[in-house]
Formats: sequence, structure tokens, C-alpha cells
Amino acid sequence: MSIKNKVKIKKLFPEAKIPTYGSDNAAGADLYACTDGEVEVIFPGQTKMFHTGIAMEIPETYVGLIFARSGIAVKRGLAPANKVGVIDSDYRGEIMVALHNHSSVEGIIEDGERIAQIVIVPYLRADFTEADVLEDTDRGDGGFGSTGTK
Repeated sequence: MSIKNKVKIKKLFPEAKIPTYGSDNAAGADLYACTDGEVEVIFPGQTKMFHTGIAMEIPETYVGLIFARSGIAVKRGLAPANKVGVIDSDYRGEIMVALHNHSSVEGIIEDGERIAQIVIVPYLRADFTEADVLEDTDRGDGGFGSTGTK
């Protein structure tokens, strides 16, 4: 059973759609393009900003992370340009999605189409403290690929 917390949504345009979950246990809620009824074209290699027509009140100590929807990212090559968008809890403006066309063909986005998903998660705000020594671990300073490939 999923725990649900209320997050206030403000529609900035009457035709905007409130985010929805695709299943009972989905982590990400779908965000919808709000294009004023227009069909938008994204050319190969182009990045284009899309309105969602909504603003939200993300609770303090939470962040909204915007991820690609696997269907349009894998099948059509359209994914958020910044890979993961960050919506801070003190932001009250319209949520926008910058989609990039990674494919070699024109991408089409229709009004009301699901273009990304938002996951709302808690975060830790760190108090960074300079130190001369860090606690040792088995991994140590082993970086990229240091834990093996299998």
C-alpha cells in the first residue's frame, strides 16, 4: 500500500493537466505538455522548452526530480536535456520540461501528451565541514570502475 502525501498543484492554464501516476506503486507521476492545442516539432539535435501549465508546492525538505519517460526516451529519442531536472521546494513558478531530440528524425509532441515524470523525494541538506582526514573504507579512493564489471 502506497503512502500518499498531499502536494498542492496550481493550474496556470485551464487546459493544463494535473500529474498522474500510471499505476498504484509508480514512483514517478507523469507531466503533460501544455501547448495551447498546438503540435510541436523538435528537430534532430534540438532542445525545446515545454510548458506543463502547472506550478506546485513541494514540501520543505523534499525535491521534485524530473526524469525521462522511458516510452518517448527509448522509442522516440526525446528526453530531458539536463538528464534530471531539479524543482526545489521554494520554487513556485511553472514547471517546464526541456526536451532534447537525440534521434535522427523529427520528434512530435502533441498537446496533453505525457512528456516527463516527476518523483518527489526527501533530501538531506548538508552542513559541509572541512576536514584534514576522512574515515577509511574498503573502497577508499577507488573511482570509476573500481568495484569491477561483474
